Amino acid sequence: MLSIRDLKISAGGRTLFEEAAMQVNYGERVALVGPNGSGKTTLFSIILRQNEPDAGTIERDAWTMVGYLPQEGEAVGEESVMDVATGRAGEVPRLEAVLAELEKAGDVESPAYLEAHAKHEALCDAGVDAKAKKIMAGLGFKPADFARPAREMSGGWVMRAHLARLLVMEPDLLMLDEPTNHLDLLALLWLQQYLKNYSGAVLLISHDRQFMDEVVESVYDIADRKLISYTGNYSSFLEQREARYEQANAAYKNQQKEIAGLQEFVDRFRSVTSKASQAQSKIKQIERMEKLEKPVAPKKPFRFNIPQPPRIGAMAMSLTSVHMAYGQNVVYSGLDLTVERDERTVLVGPNGAGKSTLLKIMAGVLEIQKGERKPGLNAKIGYFSQHRAATLDPNKSILDEVLGAGAPAGLVDSEARAILGSFLFKKDDIFKKTAVLSGGEKTRLNLIKFLVDPPNLLLMDEPTTHLDIHTVESLILALEAYAGTLVFISHDVHFIRKLANKVLHVNDGTVTPYPGGYDYFLEKTGALDNERAALTAG
Repeated sequence: MLSIRDLKISAGGRTLFEEAAMQVNYGERVALVGPNGSGKTTLFSIILRQNEPDAGTIERDAWTMVGYLPQEGEAVGEESVMDVATGRAGEVPRLEAVLAELEKAGDVESPAYLEAHAKHEALCDAGVDAKAKKIMAGLGFKPADFARPAREMSGGWVMRAHLARLLVMEPDLLMLDEPTNHLDLLALLWLQQYLKNYSGAVLLISHDRQFMDEVVESVYDIADRKLISYTGNYSSFLEQREARYEQANAAYKNQQKEIAGLQEFVDRFRSVTSKASQAQSKIKQIERMEKLEKPVAPKKPFRFNIPQPPRIGAMAMSLTSVHMAYGQNVVYSGLDLTVERDERTVLVGPNGAGKSTLLKIMAGVLEIQKGERKPGLNAKIGYFSQHRAATLDPNKSILDEVLGAGAPAGLVDSEARAILGSFLFKKDDIFKKTAVLSGGEKTRLNLIKFLVDPPNLLLMDEPTTHLDIHTVESLILALEAYAGTLVFISHDVHFIRKLANKVLHVNDGTVTPYPGGYDYFLEKTGALDNERAALTAG
């Protein structure tokens, strides 16, 4: 279906790929992984024929239909959500223009024509509306959303509508760039199950470890400008990569030992007449060797000691008879909730159910209209918002922000630099003003500020958004060592499984506690058999 050979790609004076190769077969589910900036999205653009490589070949079967979900979707106007999901707005008119142009040129046998025709046929099928509605329901849309103008929806919901359109078309090769970024946990679980049963091939870029573990069956790792192939899911890839490194490192050490032994002989006997010919032979032996490069060890999550917060009371937070509404939309009425010391609680439920509202009420940043909010004895509350920029001083450098946050705990310059390096702030980066940081950089910086002087009640709203897998693992290690009470919202199942010992299911104004980990919650709700139906039940 897709074959890449001897690929070379350069960008900004840097070689991203050299003699790289990849093979994706029909029905195969493949993940493309590598550090940020290693060339994952660039490779996608080459496969999609949006850009040309410096060298090498990219072959796709002529009849292969390719569907692509980028990280960011195109702008929308007055069209309805259903028009986006069925392609009636944007995609179908575009395909008709492509077909007309190719027909005019007499190019009706070309791969471009065949692909455009197949997509147009899929989107103009008589059953397209029914199919789109079913997929949209799985992605979390309500029937009332179908006719709404797309411009009224958030960017995340519009991306779901674009994803629905791709799934309606059922391309032979489905290319997804960070498909879980805009999904809540319920929609993610649905998509995960859908892709496991998808008949076409899937090639995806993702920072969601659990998602890849569930979906993919092979991994291509971008390393040393090559594409290294591994069979199995993401966890299997990690094990194989470690074994590969150990083997390569042992071979490198053995060769270095052999070279050192030969060189020692040369150095000792080069000037000895009776041994000169043997010494010369050893020199030639060294020269003829194919020298092995020292392998680079796989990057491991960074561990550092978190200052332990002051002990909070046995009751960390209580809400009594809380009422909260936005206009006529009542989110909570008569809500009672208690968070106990040392609990690690995750809030789950559909988008719009009130998870973020509940976290804001607990943080005290949203004033309740009725009822009582009572923090625990000696409570020191930290709120990690989805909107990170407001907590940073735009005139301060990254290093100054961290040193200021860690001052009460006695953080020194060298410790701050080490922690910043572990969260991917390198060398001169630490002197950048926070005003120029990207969303991902602001997320990482805010996380560090919490970790260097942690509160004893930490409230976190989607802390892993914009983080790569390595940084998520570093954050997990930090929070595992954290001695305070944690309440968080996340759609990263691996993150949830590692940290949560209690689940609060938020839906229709009701908060149902499950005093166990995430798998206990799934078992009790029957979600292992039918995730979405169970999780969205009232």
